[in-house]
Amino acid sequence: MDQLTQYLIDLKWTLDNLPLEEMNQVINLLHEARLSGRKVFILGNGGSASTASHFVCDLGKNTRQPGWPSFRVIGLSDNMPTFSAYANDEGYDSVFANQLDNLIEAGDVVIGISTSGRSPNVLKAIELANQRGATTVGFTGYEGGQLGSMVDIELRVKSDCIEQIEDVHLIFDHMITKVLREGAQQLTPAVSLKTTLNSPKPHGSV
Repeated sequence: MDQLTQYLIDLKWTLDNLPLEEMNQVINLLHEARLSGRKVFILGNGGSASTASHFVCDLGKNTRQPGWPSFRVIGLSDNMPTFSAYANDEGYDSVFANQLDNLIEAGDVVIGISTSGRSPNVLKAIELANQRGATTVGFTGYEGGQLGSMVDIELRVKSDCIEQIEDVHLIFDHMITKVLREGAQQLTPAVSLKTTLNSPKPHGSV
């Protein structure tokens, strides 16, 4: 069997084992944050920084609907002058926590993305977020690392292949964004998505 075919076989297994219950929890968390005007912070390093930026774009733009509040979503990997100033002057471990320190309030949402779950700057930011009364979410892989045990909700990719973990983290973004967008199209802002997500579908629907 060639390597490309094996990659797809392994990826299919990973997709068949997504943490759907936890994904629904994150969707409801973000829905409530939107309605209550809470801020959503997303962060990560390297490929995870790219996913964080993509998620910020998707939540900020692709969920907009008439009559609905927009997401107050902020990417902590995107402002390179600020990012590099903290890294240069106070250490790379501080680049996310110091940005959060200026902005975070109780009830906000912080999403940390780390394939290993061991990135020190992500862990430091999540620690601060927990101390400030924010709700924390981790996108992880492998065994979840320290991040998995620190967050309120963990979305772990059951894989030890970094490329496939990053593949699926982006799929998490797209699935969550799509459900939030379509929920806003179908509901009034006062209605929780919990009812829609947990209700049995009519016979014959998909």
